Amino acid sequence: MQSKFVLILSLMMTLVCHHSYAQIFKATELFSRADSLRGQLTPLRTCYDIHYYHLDVKVDIPNKFISGTNLFLFTATEDFRKLQFDLFDNLSVEKVEYKGQSLPFSREYHAVMVDFPRIIPKGEIDSFTVHYSGHPIQATRAPWDGGFDWKKDSKGKPWVATACQGLGASVWWPNKDHQSDEVDSMLISVAVPRGLMNVSNGRLINKVRLKDGYDRFDWKVSNPINNYNIALNIGDYAHFSEVFAGEKGTLDIDYYVLQENNTETKKNHLRKNVQQTLRAFEYWFGPYPFYKDGYKIVETAHLGMEHQSAIAYGNRFQNGYLGEDGSDTGWGLKWDFIVVHESGHEWFGNNITAADLADMWIHEAFTNYSEALFIDYFYGREASQAYVNGNRFTIRNDRPLQGPYHVNKSGSSDMYNKGGVIMNMLRTILDDDEKWRTILRGLNSTFYHKQVNYDDIVHYINAHSGHRLSKFFEQYVQYKSLPVLDIKFAADGKIYGRWISEVDQFEMPIHIGKKEKKKALFYISNRYQELGIPGLTKENLSVDTFNYYIGLNIQ
Repeated sequence: MQSKFVLILSLMMTLVCHHSYAQIFKATELFSRADSLRGQLTPLRTCYDIHYYHLDVKVDIPNKFISGTNLFLFTATEDFRKLQFDLFDNLSVEKVEYKGQSLPFSREYHAVMVDFPRIIPKGEIDSFTVHYSGHPIQATRAPWDGGFDWKKDSKGKPWVATACQGLGASVWWPNKDHQSDEVDSMLISVAVPRGLMNVSNGRLINKVRLKDGYDRFDWKVSNPINNYNIALNIGDYAHFSEVFAGEKGTLDIDYYVLQENNTETKKNHLRKNVQQTLRAFEYWFGPYPFYKDGYKIVETAHLGMEHQSAIAYGNRFQNGYLGEDGSDTGWGLKWDFIVVHESGHEWFGNNITAADLADMWIHEAFTNYSEALFIDYFYGREASQAYVNGNRFTIRNDRPLQGPYHVNKSGSSDMYNKGGVIMNMLRTILDDDEKWRTILRGLNSTFYHKQVNYDDIVHYINAHSGHRLSKFFEQYVQYKSLPVLDIKFAADGKIYGRWISEVDQFEMPIHIGKKEKKKALFYISNRYQELGIPGLTKENLSVDTFNYYIGLNIQ
């Protein structure tokens, strides 16, 4: 462990020497017209606000083919005659229906531009329906790529799921594919071959026997939901349920597992992990955000995804991440990683949603740290700190956590473990767990069912923490390298400290003291300042590098 830490420090010093690289990286990235059409809020997308979808799709599993419709119910936010919706160009738009007539449309990459026969005036509520079909993109490594995951269970029965975060929901159904606009509610109707079941988000309100050997399952979503969270899961499922006595009353919990895994041992594994997770997260974050839609775990062939109220689960009924602990501390083997992590996203990702994919770090940083908070709730603060520190050595510092705006691109995958480290540093700076818990719960109540950006999160934490943390977030989120704490033992016997950082006028609090003594919080800037710790020497100097992810230079 110690040798790893020395290596990391030396690497960080090297990275600091290339301090301008982070900004150069953003400036020189090249993005296509398709990227802008998908990621930018042009007037053709901001002119209408989506309230409701009814997605009605039939899945032809033998031919890996889908067909159906999606109803768009919207309010015009300004006068317009033309709008854009999104659907991947390998899928055919058969017609766009409006008040009984077909509207003219054109396609540019994955964007579809629709012309209306009249001006839709600002404030008017209106609707149109898209008819579409085709062979959707097949995911080869779900959930890390996107599309349909066509698999079979051990009995040879179809086992199909969708996963499309990042790539976009328009990979399989037509919608306004931008995270800034969530519908208030939705109906998801999925027709599947008889003998199979479809499980989607929300609550099952109807099952209809169709004439062609298919059954249609209608799922009603009553809470706002983001497009990439919409999912279908088709399989030979067994269903069992229970309730959770939560902060807002009784929460319905439903489980859908393959018939072959419908055993008491596996069912009890899920029950235990789900109940513990909800108990811990309601303590830290506040009430589960989707009581109206309930909470579901749905077994999938892929590892997992945070599909709102219908979490995809593929961790094979074991603790850890497929039985392993990435922190190498042992604490990650005491709970089921997928249940905990994906449930954490119900608060950070589904309740609080980044308006632009560039700020996906908001989802992953807080949710990564939710793993540590789960450990803290059941095993204590030291265990959670050890877990976060153990995850540190997978961080690459290759790119900033924040991606470029308006082109549908997220930042570095460091948003997971480095994001968790950032949250642990914030908690350490506060040194007040009740205040930290109040901030976490306050974020979820203030931004309840809302879309946010970098500034929203930073301003909220600044306002409620009692600390100046804007420069802290700028360094750790918008740059890839670490700040270096430079401590100088001067010839006159005085001891000075400063930060070396590419952020202009950087400042950050940090705990410094003497070994075996309680450390004090010092506000350090990028200018040398006297530390004023009596009796401090190079030999007894102690900087909290266990909880602060920094470079350290002593001279």
